Amino acid sequence: MHGRARDAWRTTPQRAAVLDALRALDVFVSAQGLHTALVADGTAVGLSTVYRTLRLLEAAGHVDVVRDGDGERLYRPRPDGGHRHYLVCRECGLGLAVDSEEVEEWVVRIARDIGFHAVDHTVELTGVCDGCRPGPADHRTGS
Repeated sequence: MHGRARDAWRTTPQRAAVLDALRALDVFVSAQGLHTALVADGTAVGLSTVYRTLRLLEAAGHVDVVRDGDGERLYRPRPDGGHRHYLVCRECGLGLAVDSEEVEEWVVRIARDIGFHAVDHTVELTGVCDGCRPGPADHRTGS
């Protein structure tokens, strides 16, 4: 973990449970959705602990974050390969990683040209997946 995030992270049973549950789900989930899953699994953890833990994981670069159609933050464990971008369906929430090498190169070039350093960025791509796309019923059923 980096800088302040490393200093702020203390492993507690509740934080470990939050991280384990997030990894087990391996989909984008809200803090409230994650809390619901934890409680359903019999884990005694408060919603505020889930929010704090997710903020710490985000600051440390261990989760990817997207926003749903209502602007709520959704979290997913970051793969070992590092920072990723996703195309997220506005209807069902399906999130697929996309090749974003051009975006990353653009960010580096813009920052260098303007004279900025240690630039962070957020790119959110949303759409409607084929399974949710409106159209003839036979499109979705394959008939």
